Amino acid sequence: RELKEQLQALQDSECGHTEALHLLKRQLAETKSSAKSLRATIGEAFERLHRLLRERQKAMLEELEADTARTLTDIEQKIQRYSQQLRKVQEGSQILQERLAEMDRHAFLAGIASLSESKPHIAVGELQGLRANQLDSPTRLKGKIHETNLTYEDFPPSKYMGPLQYTIWKSLFQDIHPVPAALTLDPVTAHQRLILSDDCTIVAYGNLHPQPLQDSPKRFDVEVSVLGSEAFGSGVHYWEVIVSEKTQWMIGLAHEAVTRKGSIQIQPSRGFYCIVMHDGNQYSACTQPWTRLNVKSKLEKVGVFLDYDKGLLIFYNADDMSWLYTFREKFPGKLCSYFSPGQSHANGKNVQPLRINTVRI
Repeated sequence: RELKEQLQALQDSECGHTEALHLLKRQLAETKSSAKSLRATIGEAFERLHRLLRERQKAMLEELEADTARTLTDIEQKIQRYSQQLRKVQEGSQILQERLAEMDRHAFLAGIASLSESKPHIAVGELQGLRANQLDSPTRLKGKIHETNLTYEDFPPSKYMGPLQYTIWKSLFQDIHPVPAALTLDPVTAHQRLILSDDCTIVAYGNLHPQPLQDSPKRFDVEVSVLGSEAFGSGVHYWEVIVSEKTQWMIGLAHEAVTRKGSIQIQPSRGFYCIVMHDGNQYSACTQPWTRLNVKSKLEKVGVFLDYDKGLLIFYNADDMSWLYTFREKFPGKLCSYFSPGQSHANGKNVQPLRINTVRI
């Protein structure tokens, strides 16, 4: 009997080990497949950035060459023009020096009369015919003394210097996807205690009496919550929420058809996929039961990434993009962003609002 009991125990252990090995082998294969896919994804992301950088480099070098050619042409034209003017000025100077060196006063006065017969100034220009054997002719110096103050478009080196890497990054920003989306809040869904900014990007809890808002099936009446205006049914999306100086909040996604009335359980089975800050400095994912998050320092800004088609919802510390939590779900229809600033207190705790971080470059 004892041997049979030991045999049964060993057989049960064998089944357990066999099942565990089968699971581990499946995990091994899945991990290898996932790593291969992720390597491809990382390679594609960096190759896109490299391609964008090469395109920006080519465009900037071409622009530099165009600026250089234009500036050099301008300078060379001015060198040619000023060289011609210099020759005329030098010839005029030589003629005047010859007149000043004339010893015969009558010849000198005759030459002066021919140079300035009706104008009080000395003109410099066409100088031929003014030598000593032509002093008695009425020929005058024609033209004018040219200005020597240079005015030309300076070569723009500062355009290609300064914070060059930052300049390039800003030019790349418009081609990077996804970038923080400029979401707005839907006032029709907001609890009567919530106060929204005029542009519907900030939500705060109001300690005064509830606002006289018209009730509707879309409005939360117990949970101090509000949904975003846009519903996501496909694609990749990312947005950021500023949560600094708060002691309580909840953000994430909700199915657009979630119940809005009465007390609500915020969990995936009810159509909510959220993380929460509670008790002043604790963070959890709103699973059933809650999953405590390993957050090293107080969150100031939270990033929310949705890949609808892959069923991924990932939360990040948006300051350093460190990972917080991932929901892997088969989403049952369109999703809306979800925000709850939590209740504020008379002692001044949790009075700061939630802000959708709108990145403008």
